[in-house]
Amino acid sequence: MEEELNVSIVIPAKDEEESLSELCQWIVRVMDKAGLSYEVLFIDDGSTDNTWKEIIKANMMNPAFKGIKFNRNFGKSAALHTGFKASKGEVVITMDADLQDSPDEIPQLYKMITVDGYDLVSGWKKKRHDPISKTIPSKFFNYITRVMSGIKLHDFNCGLKAYKSVVVKNISVYGEMHRYIPVIAKWAGFTRIGEKVVEHRERKYGITKFGWERFVKGFLDLLSIMFVGKFRRNPMHFFGSLGIVSFLFGFIFTGKIFYDKIDSLFISQIPLKRDITDQPIFYLALVAVVIGVQLFLTGYLAEMVAMQSLSKRDYLIIEKVGLKELIHSQQSPLSVTP
Repeated sequence: MEEELNVSIVIPAKDEEESLSELCQWIVRVMDKAGLSYEVLFIDDGSTDNTWKEIIKANMMNPAFKGIKFNRNFGKSAALHTGFKASKGEVVITMDADLQDSPDEIPQLYKMITVDGYDLVSGWKKKRHDPISKTIPSKFFNYITRVMSGIKLHDFNCGLKAYKSVVVKNISVYGEMHRYIPVIAKWAGFTRIGEKVVEHRERKYGITKFGWERFVKGFLDLLSIMFVGKFRRNPMHFFGSLGIVSFLFGFIFTGKIFYDKIDSLFISQIPLKRDITDQPIFYLALVAVVIGVQLFLTGYLAEMVAMQSLSKRDYLIIEKVGLKELIHSQQSPLSVTP
């Protein structure tokens, strides 16, 4: 029977050959002192240097160090998703491979999950060793994310986080969504989200892998995840609401056209200066009604797709007792929780 591990440490690595040896030694010291059983999963995200050779070397020295290699660079989200699915620990810790995240934080993060009962704990780099070109935009995006998600975290993008295993096994991280894992977890029903001030160390080797484009992508991803999280089960609520507004404007414009026509024929008997089809309000009414129809059709089709998707899934069950196999739910697909 395979021994249950206390901690799985998932570390995406892209061209980090210089830091891996030091990082591995540091992790071993911390975990041995804490008395925790562990595994370290390095995800080589298409490195072009000797990162994979360093991972192999670490595995030969200590089988607790394991590796998964991508054939090209797929991004941090893909690396984390792959590491999450391969992890076997009771608690999953994520950190960066560049030595800016301190392994000394791991025992306390583990305690916050196992003793304090958090589903997810996010690190907060309260004192950062980054240039102002990174810190100012980061503070802005963290503020926007707090407002839109309702999650009171100071640093959503901190690479040092801890999760219950059940959390990472039941969420999907794709695209550039690694910045918003707390938001994804919240939408999945894991609402006990905590925060811990962590040490942020100066970069010792190499250069940062992220540029200004990450802020544009980050904002677009935030809009995407907020929409999907709120309306994925009931897309008609979004598209239908917009359709109603568009129809309302269309009917108001149409009513104004009919009123003017009736007024010119029977009430004031003053001929219209321009034919109805020559008036801008006619085209506004037509466009508003057409857009309303299109929004309703979009909502209906999205609702059908959502119902089919949900009907293939069961409830997210996080605990079992006395059962060896999960019995499939017989509930209506409309009541399924993603």
